[in-house]
Amino acid sequence: MKIFKIVLSLIFITTLLSCEKEIRNIANNEEPPIIGPPPVEVIPVDINEQGFGLLEHMQGQWVGSNKIIADTYDWFTFDYRAISASHIHGIFEGGSVGNLLTSFFVTDFKDTRTILARNGGLLNGIYRSSYFVLDSVRTDVSGDFYRLVDAKGGTNTMWMELRFTGDSLYFNAYTSRLGLNYPPTRHMTFKAVRANYALAETAALAVDFPQNIPAWDFSDGFNEAYFYVNDGETEAKSASFLAYDESGGVVEELAYESGDPFTISDHPYIATLDLSVVRNPVIEGKDLFVNLSYEPLTDASGYYMSEEVFNTVLLFPSIAGTEDAVRITYLHPGEYYITVIADVNSDGYPSTGDYSHPSQTITISPNGSHSITIDDITTEN
Repeated sequence: MKIFKIVLSLIFITTLLSCEKEIRNIANNEEPPIIGPPPVEVIPVDINEQGFGLLEHMQGQWVGSNKIIADTYDWFTFDYRAISASHIHGIFEGGSVGNLLTSFFVTDFKDTRTILARNGGLLNGIYRSSYFVLDSVRTDVSGDFYRLVDAKGGTNTMWMELRFTGDSLYFNAYTSRLGLNYPPTRHMTFKAVRANYALAETAALAVDFPQNIPAWDFSDGFNEAYFYVNDGETEAKSASFLAYDESGGVVEELAYESGDPFTISDHPYIATLDLSVVRNPVIEGKDLFVNLSYEPLTDASGYYMSEEVFNTVLLFPSIAGTEDAVRITYLHPGEYYITVIADVNSDGYPSTGDYSHPSQTITISPNGSHSITIDDITTEN
């Protein structure tokens, strides 16, 4: 039974984002026009006048398809919830492969009360954190539109654009690889519907969200001495911070090394989870799909409940066949079902022939450090 394709290769592809004036028909592979030679002035939107609604629009678990360059992944999800009164956060946690996060928060920037987005992650020892500023807002018959551009290079470097129509989200991203490949081209299109709002609503009540108050102080801008500068160039083209550790690295240590002014340690309310597995001979060396969901995926015997229940998955990191554990970071507090599926038939997604176990519950507390061990992956589906 094919449930959904697990996407591991797109994690850092989608992290180099950018934006433009219209939501284009990506199915026709239409690329954005050349915007003009650098530099482009970044002018923030004043959310005291318009744009504050982006934070509320973003709330919820979004389930849909994700197109990365020319490859379409039929199933993908992001879980956006408030982590403070003026900060909303979502992450694709790839586990032993890496992660991808994007958060939106209120701040003062360039003498303007506005919204910044922080996007990045840690992959194969490369830490990157990039900052985007809200520079365009409009409402028309197609819905509410928001664009956030690179806080240094603007539309010449990268941008993201979001359109909300009812319970539908259209999220496009454009990149130039931090200014290496001008002009930016379309990199990601996430088309989704809001599948669950209750979890976000609970989080909003807990942190008194939303409020028009700064979540972090960028009134003095960035210390641009820490911006990443491409090899052979003398000036940064992006508001991005990078650090590298060939051994893999620890996110907190690499964040400090990069000069990132707003790191994982500065985020309120989020938690971590260390998940370990005990392998048996059947699943030895097999990749493991780790699913955190708000409904159980398997029954008391470890069999898949249904294909539809996989739409309740909130995070889907993985554990490589050579590893026995994963640390999940930036985790929203709440109640989860954890289901680990061993890809015994090596087809890249949960299906007939793979092994699992009865879904196990865990409670994640705000700012907590948690651990769990799964030792009964013995049911063949």
